[in-house]
Amino acid sequence: MQIKFTGGAGVLTGSCHLITYNDKNILLDCGLFQGKAEVEKLNEEDFPFDPKSIDYVILSHAHIDHSGRIPLLVKKGFRGRIYASSPTYDLCTIMLMDSAHIQETEAEWKTRKALRKGEEPLEPLYTKADAEKSLNYFKPVIYGQYEEIDDILTMRFLDAGHILGSSIVEMWFKENGETRKLVFSGDIGMTQKPIIRDPQIVEKADYLILESTYGNRFHDSVEERVEKLAITILDTIKKNGTVVIPAFAVGRTQEIIYELNEHYDGESEFKKEFSKVPVYIDSPLASKATDVFKKNAHVFDAKTREKIMSGDNPLEFKNLHFTQSVDESKALNASTKPKVIISASGMCNAGRIRHHLKHNLWRENATVVFIGYQAEGTLGKILKEGAKSVKLFGEDVAVNANIVSIEGFSGHADQEGLLKWVEAIKEKPKKIFLVHGEQEAKLELSEKIAQKFNIETHIPQMNAVYRIEGEQVSQLEEGYLLDSDEIEKKEFKKDKKLVLDDRIKEFEAIIETIERSDEEMIEADKRQALLHEIEALKDLADEILTKTEDAIENKQIRIKNYKQLNNLIKELEKTLVNLSLNNTQENFK
Repeated sequence: MQIKFTGGAGVLTGSCHLITYNDKNILLDCGLFQGKAEVEKLNEEDFPFDPKSIDYVILSHAHIDHSGRIPLLVKKGFRGRIYASSPTYDLCTIMLMDSAHIQETEAEWKTRKALRKGEEPLEPLYTKADAEKSLNYFKPVIYGQYEEIDDILTMRFLDAGHILGSSIVEMWFKENGETRKLVFSGDIGMTQKPIIRDPQIVEKADYLILESTYGNRFHDSVEERVEKLAITILDTIKKNGTVVIPAFAVGRTQEIIYELNEHYDGESEFKKEFSKVPVYIDSPLASKATDVFKKNAHVFDAKTREKIMSGDNPLEFKNLHFTQSVDESKALNASTKPKVIISASGMCNAGRIRHHLKHNLWRENATVVFIGYQAEGTLGKILKEGAKSVKLFGEDVAVNANIVSIEGFSGHADQEGLLKWVEAIKEKPKKIFLVHGEQEAKLELSEKIAQKFNIETHIPQMNAVYRIEGEQVSQLEEGYLLDSDEIEKKEFKKDKKLVLDDRIKEFEAIIETIERSDEEMIEADKRQALLHEIEALKDLADEILTKTEDAIENKQIRIKNYKQLNNLIKELEKTLVNLSLNNTQENFK
């Protein structure tokens, strides 16, 4: 087996790892390069492989730095299958189309400039037609289901807890009578986050490809981040100012809506003050993404599902408004009334957020709140680092607004979270490849892994190639670091004690059976686990069916809702019948 790291290595974004085994080629992710101009220039280069030769793509999640070059891959000749979790597919139907719209808009703008200079027009990286075509190659997969890709490879998705649909990818390769397991972490999320479940753990990994975004940093606690956001908003409103929150349309926006719901519809001590504050989601993509979230409530965490069961939709509250048109967006800046504006993109490199920054950065009573990661070279990073002036739409804009960073809202696990996740793996990997992080983060995380687990790590650079034979890993090609500046190994911060204990119960244990013969009998504890799930489902089904029955009997139903109910009931019937077919004597002894 060989692994070629063609993105998310030597550079933070553009996640894309080529695995070659037997006569097959698979890609883990196929993301867009984002950040500095020289990084984004990589999107225009040819793939370092023939897209026609790729048999499968396994997609960890829908964020554009992981999925954004899939339409380009199809445009260049890929005709295989794209495996993704069901929610990831749902998100890709809107996110890839939105990305294509951005590509077309930027190409149109660059073409106008080129024509004025007498130069040739520019083609977009891909079009909406390309994006729509790429969706035909997706195969949605449910969490926890084994998927036999071919005679050699079996795959399973586990919940990574990063965004809706984000996945840890387990891959079992059966060759020459031996089974080796490679795990791709995707992006690991934080624990105790609203809406999304905590990251699941794997029982075993022979080799692990691990993200390292926050490999050298620590987040605020859940309580600290929520209180800090509330106080920041109220302090700004008291000054008759506007709070501008750059947020990714998928994940962070829905999380902020959830937290604000507590202040508007919950029992928050700030409920009275918040009742006068309007909140605007100024991102058509975020509006569509929120609808996708509502469609996939079955993968929400227990607390969010309880809220829904009690009749409280945590993604809605009084004073929450979704703007759609450009005129509605402009009207927000025409008004000087205090308000909260949440808009994309999260790193401020594109989207409506740039207009809101232009109209608010110079105001001393305004606040800009960063709640997510800001990559090098992005406007968000420049503002976080204390810039006194920035250029927006050809104008110099003074930065007089209060700039606040609340790290606890990040979708990525911090250093402690990443190490805890590795700690929870019962049979530890022989080797770990660190990807998707700045070089300093990878270096520090590598040292921590060696200290704690005595596991050798590799930090692949762009286009580096490794061969895995048995228990041996050899590097065939070195690759290169895009930012060639020498990075010194710095003294690691010791201001926060790293606590790694035995509380593995924070994670959901996943039972692994793929390496065993299908004819073996399952152990008692695994049978008990299935029985526990069945009991929980019986209780859930009884409650939901009773409430649905009551609603049908006592409420008027629109045609739209009738169709939805009918389809869901038919799907439930199909699942139950399939389950009953499995309960035959030949499957049990």
